[in-house]
Amino acid sequence: MKAWQYNKIHHTLEESLTINTSIPVPPVSSLSKNELLIEVIAAAINPVDYKLPESIVSMLMISMPATPGLDFCGRVKAKHPSNNSFKEGQLIFGCFEKPKKYGACGQYLVAQSSECAVLPEGVAVDQAATVGTAGLAAYQSLLPQHVKAGSNVFINGGSGGVGTFGIQFAKAMGAKVTTTCSSANVELCKSLGADEVIDYKASDIIATLTAKGQVFEVVIDNVGDSLALFTQCEAFLKPGGVFVQVAGQITVAGMGNMVRKMFQPRMLGGVGRKFHFVAVKSRSKDLEQIGKWMKEGKVKAVIGVTFEFEDVPKAFEHLRAGHTKGKIVIQVDEK
Repeated sequence: MKAWQYNKIHHTLEESLTINTSIPVPPVSSLSKNELLIEVIAAAINPVDYKLPESIVSMLMISMPATPGLDFCGRVKAKHPSNNSFKEGQLIFGCFEKPKKYGACGQYLVAQSSECAVLPEGVAVDQAATVGTAGLAAYQSLLPQHVKAGSNVFINGGSGGVGTFGIQFAKAMGAKVTTTCSSANVELCKSLGADEVIDYKASDIIATLTAKGQVFEVVIDNVGDSLALFTQCEAFLKPGGVFVQVAGQITVAGMGNMVRKMFQPRMLGGVGRKFHFVAVKSRSKDLEQIGKWMKEGKVKAVIGVTFEFEDVPKAFEHLRAGHTKGKIVIQVDEK
């Protein structure tokens, strides 16, 4: 099989990728009870796909040479005989919770049944391929047990992969949504259902939120570059509300800030609001809920650009530039 691989990172992931055309397909005999051999049709990439390999923790998490990519949609090629969750030939979508040796930027991968869901009839392969990491992060950041119909939700960063899903999920749950984006993406966020859009190039986000008072049940930070958003959230987040962090820097300093947010007591300068960091869990039931909304027409993936399999390094270059509306899809094989 063909797959894009890297061994040692030379400056960036995209500069370190090479295509290997002679990798053995994982044998069916190697599949455990809950594993599926999946022929990948389309993949979607996320910032974590290059941030982790380039981080200090990569050597502990990833066996080299490795293929990047967590999110996929494909066809079940084989399964363990005792696995009754899926059928051979069935179209499914899903994502890995953590990087694997054989990721989605290759023709075949092995995934756990619990990391996948059946592709609903009428939902396009490219649409489903984007759900994975961004869709699950958006869904789990909304804390379904906390956000109810009528809840007031603020989403910082509404035009990226997580944000475009988050706006639509919150509206499907009956919440009122305020979000932020640049001037160029205001209409996009409104078209996805946002009730109010703050243009961060034209307005001071924290001042605008503070003027509203303590009105939000949940504040979700998909950007992660402003410590002030958290330290000043008591001005606009209800006393029983939750500050949810989705994005963060995979550095020693970034991890230090995260620990302080989670554990620093108020008497020592901490913030008097609950803090929750989204560690994405790949769960079939969550994927099934998102697939159901897609089938019903309540949610659609915003696909900014699609790349051919031969252009995977260019796809990562584009992702790193950070100006994509929605998701980046890679066509791995013919539909």
